Amino acid sequence: MPKQISIISSVKDTYKEEFVANQLVEAQINPLLSPKISHHLIDVLYTYNNAFASDNDPLGAIKGHEVDIPLDIDRPYPPVLRRPDYPASPKAREALEKHIQELIQLGVLRKVGHNEEDEVITPVIIAWNNDKA
Repeated sequence: MPKQISIISSVKDTYKEEFVANQLVEAQINPLLSPKISHHLIDVLYTYNNAFASDNDPLGAIKGHEVDIPLDIDRPYPPVLRRPDYPASPKAREALEKHIQELIQLGVLRKVGHNEEDEVITPVIIAWNNDKA
């Protein structure tokens, strides 16, 4: 651990110092790495910091880059999209709704195009861990 502190504290760039102090405060850089490799790692993390999760953006994101994914949404919908929904217990539905709302708030999910008015069903499997979804 002392080697890690000396490597992080030896960063001289003001912006990088702020990044290290705010974003890497809990980072545990392997003390077996050479100082040169450790500095290079910090440089890479600093250069591409927007690609990683942070307190303000907990999932990480690439902003300003859009990908075009063509979807066949003409009616009638393909048979795969016209399946009846699976029955779910009230507990499972509540957990699922809570998680979906969280993903919408984080900007991971959003309704687009025809989906703004139509409901398209997607199978979901809830993984319970200690009675929590």
